[in-house]
Amino acid sequence: MKNVIIVGASGHGKVIIDIFEKQNDYQIAGILDDNVEKGSHFFGYTVLGTTMDLPDLVLKYQDCEVFIGIGDNWIRHKVKDKIQNLCPDISFANAIHPSAQLAKGVTLGVGNAIMPGAIINSDCKINNFTIINTKASLDHDSCMKDFSSLAPNATTGGNVTIGEFSVISIGATIKHGISIGDHSVIGAVALLLQNCDDRQVLYGTPAKVIRNRQLGDKYL
Repeated sequence: MKNVIIVGASGHGKVIIDIFEKQNDYQIAGILDDNVEKGSHFFGYTVLGTTMDLPDLVLKYQDCEVFIGIGDNWIRHKVKDKIQNLCPDISFANAIHPSAQLAKGVTLGVGNAIMPGAIINSDCKINNFTIINTKASLDHDSCMKDFSSLAPNATTGGNVTIGEFSVISIGATIKHGISIGDHSVIGAVALLLQNCDDRQVLYGTPAKVIRNRQLGDKYL
């Protein structure tokens, strides 16, 4: 079994730990977090240090991969860049819960979190460092670009494109054939019936543009 180091001691990190335990392809070497004391314990595992300790840990653990267990898309991106600057050749694992359903023709990049009960239908393309959360559903021929996320119970029709860093919030529904730009947020329980441009926040049924947003704006 390969070793995996999980970055992020948070509620999201707990879910990632549980997935890796059930996935049974990796041995969790420990946790990294820049804000938690080295040597303390988190959800049954030792905090090995901060991200700055990663180069030494990669030498210590054979076949070591990393998973960034951080829920915020923009922060996950910043941590990924920091890790790659420290360890340019590092490999990133996928965390896929055994109860998730991946249909024929699905393609996956790296660093993705696919939670319990998630459904990804035929010929979907999942790029890198996405989150498909608990019981979320991505229908056929859809695409999730880097650092995008589907929150719990979010649902899309087929042929949907979700742009980089964009967020589909809890219980939102996206009509088939819709294209969502980069850095946009579709609010909780919204019904999106029209395309969405970059950097927009939409809420309601049907969803309407509420405001624009800046790179890195909080949404969690």
